[in-house]
Amino acid sequence: MSGLQSCALPIGGAPAGPAAASAAATGSWHAYGNTNPITSSASTWSCAGSKALTTNVLAQVCAIRSPGHASVQGAVIVRNNRSSLYSVAAAMDLYTSSGDKLGDWACASSGVGANSWSVCFGSTLAERSSVNSVGIANGVNLGISSNV
Repeated sequence: MSGLQSCALPIGGAPAGPAAASAAATGSWHAYGNTNPITSSASTWSCAGSKALTTNVLAQVCAIRSPGHASVQGAVIVRNNRSSLYSVAAAMDLYTSSGDKLGDWACASSGVGANSWSVCFGSTLAERSSVNSVGIANGVNLGISSNV
């Protein structure tokens, strides 16, 4: 998928199962239309590779660092290249490079518009240590992002 960087899920190992997802905080979906969320942002995004959720729908997990480097966030980016709406549920976590868990977030199923980008964001947290994220979308393990 052009324009997407690599992204991932929690560093702690296996992707979160149903029990872990129920304990996750609520994330929030943001629609970007045809604007790439990574290249349109002043933040630094570190992502795992894109994974196909289905034909013409890709997703990736990312760890994001603010321009001032004082805060971080996890995210799952979805690109729908179909000509119709596609529903996606996503979740991600955020860990420091030393293995400290900062949190888990989940976004309930939401429609991603035709030929557009949407991002499920976790909370913004104050953290100066390097972080990474592990993610899942519609049951597909998105891997682990590199540190940011």
